[in-house]
Amino acid sequence: MTKPIPSQLDTTILAETFRLLGDPTRLRILFFCLEAPRSVGDIAASLDLSQSLVSHHLRLLRGARLVRGNRQAKQIFYELADQHVSGMLADMAHHVCEEHAEE
Repeated sequence: MTKPIPSQLDTTILAETFRLLGDPTRLRILFFCLEAPRSVGDIAASLDLSQSLVSHHLRLLRGARLVRGNRQAKQIFYELADQHVSGMLADMAHHVCEEHAEE
């Protein structure tokens, strides 16, 4: 069964998404949010980043629909947007680790 080829617009959006994922800090944030929703403060402290930098990256990731925020009282907790995002990250991490194991 042949899978459909994305439209030109979809391909452009996908390329922009991959460009966003090309930043190591954004990837670290995504992996940190993989297991559970995290607040900006938790992300910043755990990854040794400033809260303003984390907020900037989260704004970009949210705009690309890679994360979503859920408000709880005065804090917003960020988590991966859906199973597509978490599955893709897990698969790519496994792929990279598998390649290093063979060397």
